[in-house]
Amino acid sequence: MNERPQSWDGERSDSRGYGRGSAEAQPEGARSMPHVRRGGPGGTGQPGGPAPVPPQQQYGQQGGQYPPPDQYGQRQGPYQDGYGEYDSGYNTGQVYGSPGGPQHPGGPGGPAQGRPARPAPNWRKRIKWTAIVVVAALVVTTVSTYFWADGKIRREVDLSKVIDRPDEGKGTNYLIVGSDSREGMSKEDKKRLHTGSAEGKRTDSMMILHTGDNGTTMISLPRDSNVTIPSFKGSDSGKMYPARGANKLNAAYAFDGPELLVRTVEYNTGLHIDHYAEIGFGGFASIVDAVGGVEMDIPKGFKDEKSGADFKAGKQTLNGEQALAFVRTRYALPGSDLDRTKNQQKFLAALAHQVATPSTVLNPFKLYPVMGSGLGSLVVDKDMSLWNLVSMFWAMKGVTGGDGKQMNMPISGSVGGNLAWDMPKVKQLVNELKNDDKVTVSGN
Repeated sequence: MNERPQSWDGERSDSRGYGRGSAEAQPEGARSMPHVRRGGPGGTGQPGGPAPVPPQQQYGQQGGQYPPPDQYGQRQGPYQDGYGEYDSGYNTGQVYGSPGGPQHPGGPGGPAQGRPARPAPNWRKRIKWTAIVVVAALVVTTVSTYFWADGKIRREVDLSKVIDRPDEGKGTNYLIVGSDSREGMSKEDKKRLHTGSAEGKRTDSMMILHTGDNGTTMISLPRDSNVTIPSFKGSDSGKMYPARGANKLNAAYAFDGPELLVRTVEYNTGLHIDHYAEIGFGGFASIVDAVGGVEMDIPKGFKDEKSGADFKAGKQTLNGEQALAFVRTRYALPGSDLDRTKNQQKFLAALAHQVATPSTVLNPFKLYPVMGSGLGSLVVDKDMSLWNLVSMFWAMKGVTGGDGKQMNMPISGSVGGNLAWDMPKVKQLVNELKNDDKVTVSGN
């Protein structure tokens, strides 16, 4: 057995200062020794040389310090050599001497000395490009909306099938029709809206809207007007049919649809109709609901079981079901059909005002449903463009808002229960419209 070293705790070391224990002791294991500068005979660590210098002083000058290595031979932290602090850079991710270190002021992390200053932002250029992007987005949105809306229009009426038409006059004349079409309505819808389940289609309301340089005029045509249904060419069969004599105006629509209605209006007035627009029960109610209801001021309450109307006097917001009942009611009104046409014009004024408010026009979540409900429910002539339709709407908004004239067709009395037109006044009215003169004729 080996003898125990005389000094286990390092109280003795050999004269060479190589380590603890005696020269015969076995080493405990490999160790990383600090790199020391060794001299020749008589140098440091040699017999007769100067005493060993502690490691923390071997690498420094002027009293600098160097931390001892760890168990893996790595030295942790900086040391002072009297000229500055040394940092290998491995602790911070920067390698000593790389750009941006202490010796490279122009690099990242160092002072901005030696690097040109960043130019100030060009705000004019940024604003210019921002404006271009915004304008481009608006153009794309507008064009997309136009084609989307134009594709929803139902151009189903062919006015070229109308025969013996009067000459065109100045301005533009629209025939606007509200029909009792139940197209697309379920049994629940018919019950809720009090429309019944009658077959076919009839007209509940008819109006002529004239637009021109001398203002806008809206003329309601009572459905019970006594008119002559002239000879006509069948819109589907192409056959010629003889005149039917005196009839109610809405009978023309029941006989052969929109084309014969246009033919009958033109024949009895002498006024050329340029465009046709029609909306049914379901579409009308959908538009009102999509816009969020329409506020009406009803001066006197009324109730009608046939239309489902039940209104009290005063301001109130009508939903689609209530609005349809309001414009259809005639039996509960003193003037019957004439009073109904007045209510229809009054409601259209309120509806147009509600649709054109900023809360609807500037809100895409409301505007698109309104447009979708309205355009999808309209039936128009084949030559009606989206621009024509927009012009018609704005003209309606203007005239119902007080910028124009609203009236009923002049009535002189009744014939067999039908309303007879006052023909002298009708001729004067038509002449003023054809010449686009200011309308001076008054209606009922």
